[in-house]
Amino acid sequence: MLLRARPIIFAVFFLSITVAFVSKPTFFDRPYMTALLFYWLFSSLYSHLRVVDKTKNNIPVDYGINYSLSFALFAGPLGLLIFETLFRLTEHMTKKYLKTAESDEWLHTLYNIGSFVTFNSLAFALYDFLHPLFRPIPFIGFWLLIFLLVIIVSFLTDCCLIMIFYITGDIRTQREALDFIKTRSWTDMGKTALTNGLLFLFLQEQRWDMLLSLFLLNYFVSRSFFSKSQSIQHKLERDHFERMAYTDFLTGVHNRAYMDQTIAKLNKTGEWIGVVVADIDNFKAINDTYNHAVGDEVIRHFALTLKQFLNEDDFLFRSGGEEFTMFLRHRTFEESVQLVEGIRETVRHSTVLVDDGAAKRPVAYTSSFGLYFFQTGEAISIEKAYVYADHLLLHSKESGKNKVSAQCGGVA
Repeated sequence: MLLRARPIIFAVFFLSITVAFVSKPTFFDRPYMTALLFYWLFSSLYSHLRVVDKTKNNIPVDYGINYSLSFALFAGPLGLLIFETLFRLTEHMTKKYLKTAESDEWLHTLYNIGSFVTFNSLAFALYDFLHPLFRPIPFIGFWLLIFLLVIIVSFLTDCCLIMIFYITGDIRTQREALDFIKTRSWTDMGKTALTNGLLFLFLQEQRWDMLLSLFLLNYFVSRSFFSKSQSIQHKLERDHFERMAYTDFLTGVHNRAYMDQTIAKLNKTGEWIGVVVADIDNFKAINDTYNHAVGDEVIRHFALTLKQFLNEDDFLFRSGGEEFTMFLRHRTFEESVQLVEGIRETVRHSTVLVDDGAAKRPVAYTSSFGLYFFQTGEAISIEKAYVYADHLLLHSKESGKNKVSAQCGGVA
């Protein structure tokens, strides 16, 4: 909430008003009014196309191009204050109308007016001071100065935001502050410098046709970029929901639905696969002795142990309550048996630390396995191989548990 940062926001806002009224006077002539109309119209149209992302600290970062620097260089601080007030109030009322405004939207509006006027007014003063030094540099002197001003304004804006985010608790460490500053890219600052430099040149020459063309170009490019970013965002959301649909919530491994989907793909490959069905021994006794929360911890531990033994080409699924299925790929029968035996031994010698009142208590358990090794695309499907592996698991259980029963369906 920005409410805790109100003193800084008010200070920046009233500083901008003071700077505007003690600076050089603005001539409210026809060129100024024409420029004000263009900037207000296209800034208002452009505002809904701005791409806002959030950092890992949930801090919003705006990747749009701002036009305030060029308007400040043309109209001075007072002229900029009028433009920013008009534009930000329009933006504020639009959000209110569309019901997208934050509860403290008025503070956002005051801060935006204050910060953009204050820091770009400083850029206006620096331009007057530094322009004679950069003018003798052929071809690039003007652009070097504009780029320098963009860097200074960006840095001061970030420092002010860091102070506000520190007060609100969104930034707590120096590392987080540096990470926030790094969200600024040289490419973005270069685009801002190029756009504002061209706009300022057109304003000086009163080339309203070129000004309009640049605004339209920037609008349509931004609209295209916004649409593309929205498509990417929708795809990420779809991918996220798809991962949720195919992920077991308790262990984080693939679920039975994803297993069925994978079987349909692997059935046609013609490769040799080891289908392994694994089960925790005496799991009901664990639940009865302790509780279901302890049972869940044991299941998670078992899943993590299985996962540690697998390659990226292998598959692991939670196919039942305490039952897991693995598809071992690119191995021989002997290598598959050796891997499963290694898992069984690791489980046998490990314990799970669970909460037992105020202390942690180790819980030991064992596991049993059924492994059926075969070639896909032949007479036997993976579904059938899974049934065979499940029968082999049953054999391991009936013969004393903590065992691996394996069978090769052919010569690999």
